[in-house]
Amino acid sequence: MQKPSIPKGTRDFTPVETVRRNYIFDTIKAIFQKFGFQPIETPAMENLSTLLGKYGEEGDKLLFRILNSGDFLSDVSDLDWAEKNPNRLSPKMCGKGLRYDLTVPFARFVVQRQSEICFPFKRYQIQPVWRADRPQKGRYREFYQCDVDVVGSNSLLNEAELLQIIAEVFRALNIRVTVKLNNRKILSGIAELIGQSDKITDITVAIDKLEKIGIEKVNGELLSKGLSMEAVEALQPVILLSGPNDEKLDKLDGLFACSATGREGVVEMRAILAYADTLKILVPIELDLTLARGLNYYTGAIFEVKAADVQIGSICGGGRYDNLTGIFGLPDVSGVGISFGADRIYDVLARLDAFPAGIVQTTKLLFINFGPTGEMHVLQLLAKAREAGIHAEMYPEAAKMKKQMAYANSKSVAYVAMVGENEMANNHISLKNMATGEQTTVTLEEMIRQLTSGNGL
Repeated sequence: MQKPSIPKGTRDFTPVETVRRNYIFDTIKAIFQKFGFQPIETPAMENLSTLLGKYGEEGDKLLFRILNSGDFLSDVSDLDWAEKNPNRLSPKMCGKGLRYDLTVPFARFVVQRQSEICFPFKRYQIQPVWRADRPQKGRYREFYQCDVDVVGSNSLLNEAELLQIIAEVFRALNIRVTVKLNNRKILSGIAELIGQSDKITDITVAIDKLEKIGIEKVNGELLSKGLSMEAVEALQPVILLSGPNDEKLDKLDGLFACSATGREGVVEMRAILAYADTLKILVPIELDLTLARGLNYYTGAIFEVKAADVQIGSICGGGRYDNLTGIFGLPDVSGVGISFGADRIYDVLARLDAFPAGIVQTTKLLFINFGPTGEMHVLQLLAKAREAGIHAEMYPEAAKMKKQMAYANSKSVAYVAMVGENEMANNHISLKNMATGEQTTVTLEEMIRQLTSGNGL
């Protein structure tokens, strides 16, 4: 018989892993709530018409499509089938797809529920997304995103608040990071500067890969997309500008003499950086002109966060999108948001061995089962312990002591309670500290005080 398996790029999570993941989710959620954001959820699948065309050509290829229920070939002609053209077959066989991110479904949500929403609307959403990507280390086909967005406000204070959230989340998780910033208007200005405004999408998609594939391959991709050698050469000194953020912006100011869009991007970056300085955001913030975030819907500031101590892709990213709800029939509603990649954050914490001690402990107290004679007595003690807020259980069978203690060790149980005939006769409990091996005789009330005080943690 063939062993069961799961699809590549997906994972099971053990109890330890799940508790650690919940620690990440709970930490992020608490900070979202502190800044006044409210939770929503959207379906795992959306109509393909909602998803297609929002992520660029490369993003569309990564959408998981769902076959229509019933006879999914009913709209496929013999000619279509004979041609075996996936671009023609897919729309006729698939009307729905798994969500690629949480931002586009959120835009759809806002448009559908605009009469119920008070703007500006601040929402957070923590749910899985799916991408038909090639699985590799740190890149999965199913993964969680933790999104926070504001829609219905043009204020750059929102961008500054997102920088605060980034700083607080990673400080709480004890991860050192660098925040990279850019602006799509600056990128548009660069495209104008080299006379290639019509190639803005090709330029952003290519330069966004600079860190991954290097400058030579980026230049090769730009040439393959129809940019002239002169344009590619003119691009080099601009995207590779170095120095402090203010110096880079000063140089761009001079270059954008003939680009109103580019100058607008520079003004926005100066304002965001000034807010960050006023708020004393204690994470490095770097203006990176190669940062493009290839998604087509970004229109203003864009963010990306890199871990300082682990080589891995971005662990948080996002930006401003002015036109996303417009494609669903609600124009002139600007939004800005960021997404924390929970799975990559988990990988960073695991590699740094930075999960807090004790968070994996789910059972604090285990009562040993000595058989039917004492079960009823122990069940009452167990109920009292749980009423006091202690995570407790009783081993379900009167197995050998060695087996029950091995069970306690496997679950990292902090204390084991033994109540035999002598203990029952005297209303006592023999309590063993599994970390130190120390065993004491206590009353129920003394045990509860010890396990609910700092001494029992």
